[in-house]
Amino acid sequence: MEKSIVYTKDLRKQYGDVEALTGLDLAIPPGLVYGLLGPNGAGKSTTLRILSTLTRPTSGQAVVAGFDVARESGEVRKAIGLAGQDATLDDKLTARENLRIFGRLSRLGVRGSRRRAEELLERFDLAHAGNRLVGTYSGGMRRRLDLIASLLRAPAVLFLDEPTTGLDVRSRMEIWDTVRELVSDGTTVLLTSQYLEEVDQLASAVGVIDHGHLIAEGSPAQLKSQIGSHIDVVVESTDHVEKAMSVLERITGRRPEADGLHIVAAAVDAVPTLPQIVRELDASGAVIRDVGIREPSLDDVFLSLTGKTAESAKPAEAQEVAA
Repeated sequence: MEKSIVYTKDLRKQYGDVEALTGLDLAIPPGLVYGLLGPNGAGKSTTLRILSTLTRPTSGQAVVAGFDVARESGEVRKAIGLAGQDATLDDKLTARENLRIFGRLSRLGVRGSRRRAEELLERFDLAHAGNRLVGTYSGGMRRRLDLIASLLRAPAVLFLDEPTTGLDVRSRMEIWDTVRELVSDGTTVLLTSQYLEEVDQLASAVGVIDHGHLIAEGSPAQLKSQIGSHIDVVVESTDHVEKAMSVLERITGRRPEADGLHIVAAAVDAVPTLPQIVRELDASGAVIRDVGIREPSLDDVFLSLTGKTAESAKPAEAQEVAA
């Protein structure tokens, strides 16, 4: 715990008969992006709500930036920023006006709010649009401004809940650059995202939660190495499926799966080379139309750990948050 800027121990949250968190243990070191993944209803949004003091835990401990979220919620709020799934901006005000209002609400004072708004607009390349009504902004600009609003107090920890949902690729990459810049300045970011490639790009560490507790943790590379690479083979006809499957089972030690003429084998302990695979298949008499080795993705990790695809986890955790 001493080196953790976000720490939870046996954290539990119950809504009536529903257990949203069932003993969550986290220890997140400072100065990195930590990606929190899990299927819909796994407890991600509940975790963020507790850590940001929006919801009190039923039991257990949660500490952020050295402050207990239950006993020292005021100090926690001074140390954090939060950008939720929905922008909290007023469309009928300009960007500068929005930021100045948020600054006043954050007790920065009139002068402090003005100064901080200008600093952030300049730093994140929105100064040129600072006097435009937010209602005229593109989705990417609105999301970036919403992110800026969460930085008015220069937080030690920033919670980002689905920060790029619905944005185009260019806007998402702009948000990614903003997050990287924040981390380079020492901010710790706790990120949930429906885009697993986003977590792969940004996060130094990833935690996967399911049914309210942590089931796996590590760097993206460490998690992917646990499930190994995939060998993809397409045979010429059904007559060659069993021959190819026998070869792949022998060289990987695992029984492959076949979908028509397409065969997939997991290679975890040792990944054979492509020339070796081709030689073995050719020697078996199997006629091959295509063969390749595919490195695992976080989507593969997600499916392996939770039994669900990331696609099925995309809808917002509406029931969990509402509860």
